[in-house]
Amino acid sequence: LASKNHPLFSLSQQCAGEEKRVGTRTVVVGHRPVSEADAYVAQKFCDNRIVSSKYTVWNFLPKNLFEQFRRIANFYFLIIFLVQVIVDTPTSPVTSGLPLFFVITVTAIKQGYEDWLRHRADNEVNKSNVFIIENAKQVQKESEKIKVGDIVEVKADETFPCDLIFLASSSTDGTCYVTTASLDGESNFKTHYAVRDTTVLCTDEAIDSLTATIECEQPQPDLYKFVGRIIMYRSNQEPVARSLGPENLLLKGATLKNTKKIYGVAVYTGMETKMALNYQGKSQKRSAVEKSINAFLIVYLCILLSKATVCTTLKYVWQSNPFNDEPWYNEKTKKERETFKVNGFVFHSVCSSVILSYICKWQGDFLHQGKVDFGPVEFVFTDKTGTLTENSMEFIECCIDGHKYKDCISEVDGYSQTDGPLKYYGKAEKSREELFLRALCLCHTVRIKQADQVDGLIGHPECKNTYISSSPDEIALVKGAEKYGFTFLGLENDFMKIRNQKNETEMYQLLHTLNFDPVRRRMSVIVRTTSGKLLLFCKGADSSIFPRVQQEEIQQTKVHVDRNAMDGYRTLCVAFKELTQKEYDRIDRQLNEAKMALQDREEKMAKVFEDTEADMHLIGATAVEDRLQEQSAETIEALHAAGMKVWVLTGDKMETAKSTCYACRLFQTSTELLELTARVVGESERKEDRLHELLMDYHKRLIQDVPKPRGSLKRSWTLSQDYGLIIDGSTLSLILNPSQDSSSSHYKNIFLQICLKCTAVLCCRMAPLQKAQIVRMVKNTKGSPITLSVGDGANDVSMILEAHVGIGIKGKEGRQAARNSDYAVPKFKHLRKLLLAHGHLYYVRIAHLVQYFFYKNLCFILPQFLYQFFCGFSQQPLYDAAYLTMYNICFTSLPILQSRHSSVPSAPCLHCVIIPFCSSQTKWVGAHVTTRCVFQVFGNWTFGTIVFTVLVFTVTLKLALDTRFWTWMNHFVIWGSLAFYVFFSFFWGGVIWPFLKQQRMYFVFAHMLTSVSTWLAIILLIFISLFPEILLIVLKSIKERSHQVRNKMKYCTVFLQRPLLLSTR
Repeated sequence: LASKNHPLFSLSQQCAGEEKRVGTRTVVVGHRPVSEADAYVAQKFCDNRIVSSKYTVWNFLPKNLFEQFRRIANFYFLIIFLVQVIVDTPTSPVTSGLPLFFVITVTAIKQGYEDWLRHRADNEVNKSNVFIIENAKQVQKESEKIKVGDIVEVKADETFPCDLIFLASSSTDGTCYVTTASLDGESNFKTHYAVRDTTVLCTDEAIDSLTATIECEQPQPDLYKFVGRIIMYRSNQEPVARSLGPENLLLKGATLKNTKKIYGVAVYTGMETKMALNYQGKSQKRSAVEKSINAFLIVYLCILLSKATVCTTLKYVWQSNPFNDEPWYNEKTKKERETFKVNGFVFHSVCSSVILSYICKWQGDFLHQGKVDFGPVEFVFTDKTGTLTENSMEFIECCIDGHKYKDCISEVDGYSQTDGPLKYYGKAEKSREELFLRALCLCHTVRIKQADQVDGLIGHPECKNTYISSSPDEIALVKGAEKYGFTFLGLENDFMKIRNQKNETEMYQLLHTLNFDPVRRRMSVIVRTTSGKLLLFCKGADSSIFPRVQQEEIQQTKVHVDRNAMDGYRTLCVAFKELTQKEYDRIDRQLNEAKMALQDREEKMAKVFEDTEADMHLIGATAVEDRLQEQSAETIEALHAAGMKVWVLTGDKMETAKSTCYACRLFQTSTELLELTARVVGESERKEDRLHELLMDYHKRLIQDVPKPRGSLKRSWTLSQDYGLIIDGSTLSLILNPSQDSSSSHYKNIFLQICLKCTAVLCCRMAPLQKAQIVRMVKNTKGSPITLSVGDGANDVSMILEAHVGIGIKGKEGRQAARNSDYAVPKFKHLRKLLLAHGHLYYVRIAHLVQYFFYKNLCFILPQFLYQFFCGFSQQPLYDAAYLTMYNICFTSLPILQSRHSSVPSAPCLHCVIIPFCSSQTKWVGAHVTTRCVFQVFGNWTFGTIVFTVLVFTVTLKLALDTRFWTWMNHFVIWGSLAFYVFFSFFWGGVIWPFLKQQRMYFVFAHMLTSVSTWLAIILLIFISLFPEILLIVLKSIKERSHQVRNKMKYCTVFLQRPLLLSTR
């Protein structure tokens, strides 16, 4: 057996086509050895258990604690707690250990509950019942007991329990229909095909008689690629080998539809299925908010450590005087004299404040988890088809040999005409018309879903069937051919049936399908007519068809293609070639050899396709309309007004994309367009020199020749010229990957400067990898602007993963984009509310959250710092240990989480540094004067309680002043927090607690409130601390009111002058 190691590839590598397959595996179907003489050795593959959980009962505690303490902040706080436990400090280790324990415990409970839900979901899947064919009988087993090589029976509407190779079905043609909504979100039916030689094995006894082995690639996560072959052994006959591809693979998680039952052999099980591999190891993006909060904590830590250093230094300066260091009533021991001590209280205050600040960060993460950088997005990269447009295709017109056909063909003379007055566009030969329409009916992968028969419709041939396909373009083309009299009737036993204009049924044997891919941008079929003629029909983008047809046939069709593209239609060209039997035999042999290859199958198939699709004859072209999505133009205008730059990255033709950009108002009529396309650069050997000239010319016009603004910024902005840039994929390749002998290494920088000066950029004919390169180029520019990518298809996954923020549209091209995005939305118009409402409000709230925690923690620590100057830096705490612990956890944490604000406060840095400093100074000086100069002085703990009471009320009422939108929840948490503080203080000081060595707070709070001077001091200090804030609010209100009065007076003046102007006229 081959190596069982399997590679895991990143999605970005897959999109770039860089996957490397390592080794193969051999699967024995039904565990029956090929030869009875050979001893069968059971293969060792993983079982079919799905494990999405992280923990078990035994490893949850150690593993969760290890993961949490791997974070530097948690580990740092753990060390501080242990130091406080070991070293004698004036405060209890509980004051710092309790907040850390609170964070660790709540996080562990949350993660444990989420993992329990994953365990429950895994058990539902693993314990579900399946049927295995053993000894020609059905054996019911649990899903987790399926082994690689087992033959599994799946019935209609059941989910495939593992990745299966499709062997046979209840359908005689060996087909089945599946939906992959749980994998890629596509709800439409997909057709899969059984192995040609096993389609007749549609019973338990027949399928059990199969002796075969399967050789296939090792598991890899790409849902749409599979390479393998099946070798069937028959008695007294040579082994027969057949190729296996993605059309033969039934994926775990997909659901069987419109088919009674199928048989399949398990090739990938458990955590090696494609579904499991796709849900492993998805990288998480860190938002700028999280990074800024980390930086804020570091700065805050430096501030507090500097305070500790100052206090420790001053402590030893104070103790340098023997009288201060060792008074006669408190002499030191020899051990105390030899011990160096940092100012313990301030050091504790540093640790406690940083811990509590970390709780701020944890609370922000907990409430805003999953949020990414919506607020400061500067660049929006969007796909066109399915994102700006509906991806709902409607056949508009076609041209045959240069003659335009629209709406319907006259049955009398064959001329094309439109509804209403008859319009003649010229006429192609009747045989060419029929050849073109037959090509539309045959060159596709559309299948027919039989309509349900109901009473009154049974036996009516006019009852229309439903076309199903993975591409809406193909359905539109088949329906377009139906309008002109050629109807596709379906595929049966490898024969395609169509009904012509004479209502006759034609049969064509489908020999080969050369499937579409984004690189070739075309697809072909090879069919045999009933007369034995061999035909190849091909359709695709004009850029991929024109180089492969006779050059003299291009011009007459190219005119129509260009005009349709300028009208905003999607265009496809249709070509054909008649094959001789000898040519077909060669192509058939080459295709079969390429299909049987296990290594580099895609490259070998592509080479055969390239040779086959050559020297064709052009028949005509089609035009399909893809309408703009609702409010897409308004959304782009709103994003532009918000200061964002929108770039469109598409694989469509330049003319089509350009027309769409005008329709969605990306380009305005006043926008001057700069073009960097193959048409402008040229195809000559001097194209790099020509590109250099264009880049330097555009750079001079946009950057060097722009006059410096004079006067106001508004004036210079209104007088500036808007520029738009159009670039195609081939020119972008020259810029990003210049030839080795060219001196154009600086192309990229010049190009980037031009792009950044343009108001809008259109990139057409882009490959998926080039889309990601564009996003990466902008993302890595100076200043690291925040980027957002939005798309709806698999070709958009690379740029979605590359951007800071990835948005997936749940469109008609599947759910690949939505599955790999940070957020998924139904329509492009929802991007407006997502960015301008939710993104803005999120940043307002998180900014106020950070500022408020900075403010209240500075207010909390500054009085303690000032107190050290009055206690000889003796490590004497100002606040009680219970207050230290409860300040951030209970007294001041809830109000900020329910606050509502209209805008970010102006001058936030000044606001957060000066205001808490003034408030702390006021509280400190006021409390000091009150306790020293007024009537009663109760002692150290009374003084600290007065300061702490003023502190709690000030920071809470400060938040109440900032609240712009009041709800019952705001009232409850703000006034409830103050009431809880008062209740807790009475309760904490009203009971003699047996676990405390010192009852220093006993009856302190209640006795403090018996003094009228204390009441007066508290109220006065709170008012003085909040007076600057109140003054700012009053001044701002007066300014806004005067502004409103001026606007009303201006409006009244204009209104009163209108009758005078009218009478003058």
